[in-house]
Amino acid sequence: MSESKRRKPPLVAEKRYPSGGRSKSAASPKSTKAPAKKAPVKKSARKGTRKPAGKKPRKTGGGLSGLIRRFFSWVWGLVWGFTWRLSLIVGLLIALAVGLVYSTLPELSALLDGRARGSVTLLDREGQVFAWRGDQFGGVVTTDTVSPYLKNAVVATEDRRFYSHFGISPRGVASAVRINLSEGRGPLSGHGGSTITQQTAKLLCLGVPFDPEAWESEKAYEDDCRQGSLWRKVKEAIYSMAMEAKYSKDDILTIYFNRAFLGAGARGFEAASQRYFGKSAAEVGPAEAAMLAGLLVAPTRYAPTNNLKRSQDRARVIVGLMEDQGYLSASEAQGARNNPAKLSAAAAARAGGYFADWVMSSGPEFFTRNTTEDVIIRTTLDQRLQTSAEEAMQFVFQEKVRTGSKAQAAIVVMSADGAVRAMVGGRQTRVTGAFNRATQAMRQTGSAFKPFVYATALELGYSPLDTVTDAPYCQNIPGSGEWCPKNYTNKYYGQVTLVRALKDSLNVPAVKVSESVGRDLVRRVASDFGIDSDLALGPALALGASESTLIEMTGAYAGILNGGSSVTPYGLVELKLMGDDASLMDAGGGIGERVIQAEAAQQLIWMMEKVVSDGSGRRAALPGWQIAGKTGTTQAARDAWFIGFSADYVAGVWMGYDDNTPLKGVTGGGLPAEIWHETMIRVHEGLTPRPLPMRAPKPATRTPEPQPKPKKEKKNLGQAVDKLLKDIFGGN
Repeated sequence: MSESKRRKPPLVAEKRYPSGGRSKSAASPKSTKAPAKKAPVKKSARKGTRKPAGKKPRKTGGGLSGLIRRFFSWVWGLVWGFTWRLSLIVGLLIALAVGLVYSTLPELSALLDGRARGSVTLLDREGQVFAWRGDQFGGVVTTDTVSPYLKNAVVATEDRRFYSHFGISPRGVASAVRINLSEGRGPLSGHGGSTITQQTAKLLCLGVPFDPEAWESEKAYEDDCRQGSLWRKVKEAIYSMAMEAKYSKDDILTIYFNRAFLGAGARGFEAASQRYFGKSAAEVGPAEAAMLAGLLVAPTRYAPTNNLKRSQDRARVIVGLMEDQGYLSASEAQGARNNPAKLSAAAAARAGGYFADWVMSSGPEFFTRNTTEDVIIRTTLDQRLQTSAEEAMQFVFQEKVRTGSKAQAAIVVMSADGAVRAMVGGRQTRVTGAFNRATQAMRQTGSAFKPFVYATALELGYSPLDTVTDAPYCQNIPGSGEWCPKNYTNKYYGQVTLVRALKDSLNVPAVKVSESVGRDLVRRVASDFGIDSDLALGPALALGASESTLIEMTGAYAGILNGGSSVTPYGLVELKLMGDDASLMDAGGGIGERVIQAEAAQQLIWMMEKVVSDGSGRRAALPGWQIAGKTGTTQAARDAWFIGFSADYVAGVWMGYDDNTPLKGVTGGGLPAEIWHETMIRVHEGLTPRPLPMRAPKPATRTPEPQPKPKKEKKNLGQAVDKLLKDIFGGN
């Protein structure tokens, strides 16, 4: 092979210049010889000597622009060097902090139930749940045991990238800051961009346990745990990353499922599912799962027991998120929208709020208000009767009370042994923790107290047919002057029997009977029947000048019905710890000692029956039933009462204003008797009428008029001396 056919190595010029700038000899393919080397050009060469053609030499950065370029290059190098070193230091500090927190994290099982107090579940007389108090915890659930719909609903709602991030989501934080600023708030106010891991860190209060001595209250502790300062966010992020290193994603979700607060005292999804739907969290469908997940953003606002429609609307949004993210098919999502979740019967009824509060306040504090255990209390409540009382209250105020009236009322229904079957403490029936006018309001009893005056007389042998004079009557009250009771009608009726005096609620005869038998004895009989409030000392005692509560008065009337034995109203039947069969506490009330003889009680019932059948309490009558009772209206009509009973139940009704404003046109025989009637007609629905345990009266034997005390004969000094001499020496 000839030398001309050999492949020649590229020339230096070919590397340096583009093809258009080559010399002819270099570019010619015909050239077979390498060009002769040129001698280097000396500095002393002539000025006219031509330099080889080629590229202009590059500027080496001279001038102002080069100086600026070099300055910025130096600054950038300085910043970059500082930044990567600082980043390295910060990264090391974060890693150290995460490692320290990691070392303090406990085992998973220790984080599932973090309640500071226990729960109380209240059962009615049939053993059905009707109320919850304290922090409910239905038991531990995991991501494997809850319904898949619930797991997916939570992830879709709270943190769609939960399974891909490392505990914090920079994208989520940036988005939250942008939204907050666009809505005119601070960057950390409002939306937080928190991941489920960060929310779980908050629920754990970043590992700081509740200390009663360090915190004013549990609420103050929880408020501090939810604090949103920048430093708190930094600590939250570190704690979250430590959790991600310590636990699996499903472990973190399990902690979240068990510790999240979901309204109505429910801690964790199992408690919430039982509370709202009466079923386990493993059994909820798409609509129920969406409603539960919707509670996370604002548990109290979206609790279905507060506003079911609002909770359903929120659940509809969650269903849309689940469908968009592929957790629900189009048909499943539409089915959830068409059939929104509904409350269980117990949750929907929300019955017995006043009753539940009363039971909680009357039980031992360490097993009720401040229990650290999970407690179950079986009570005397009858939910049918409770509903009857609530409906009666609403009916009368809607139909017979002027719109806008601020008047209040209360109802108590109990058995003759003092077992409270229903309780309404005010016009708002579905409440918790409200002022209970049935148990807390001390009000003057008025004429509702008179049966205890006549009970005392009958116990001493008086007959209902004995007579007393209804005529003007006055007494001098030491320190108060003359006191003259008058009848409500401002009329007097002359000689009347005791039964008529009670039937028509005459005041003068009641005072005369009280004074005749002795007011101390009347006070004792009333107290023994269960009226524990301070009773008036003066003659106005007979007219109900003393204050009492509705539950005390109703319990005292129950003592009349049961034959004359005292009664302690009670609601707690049995108390035990959840999971235990042994009872820790049994009923704390019922029938006590005898106060009056059965015959006296039966005659009193006969007298009180006339009040309803032919007296001031006619509006309380129930067709086909024998009813006994008594009206009561206090001075200036500030309080109006009707308390009465059938053979089966005793019920009491009070009506008045909380601020003691006088009622207009209302007496005990009016609206209170009508509320009583509406309540008891519902209570007795389906029952067979039974006769009252009453006895016809004995014939009249005496007149119970107060007798004037004999005046002591005044003696002068001479008469005293004569008597002394007769005693010494004798004589006629």
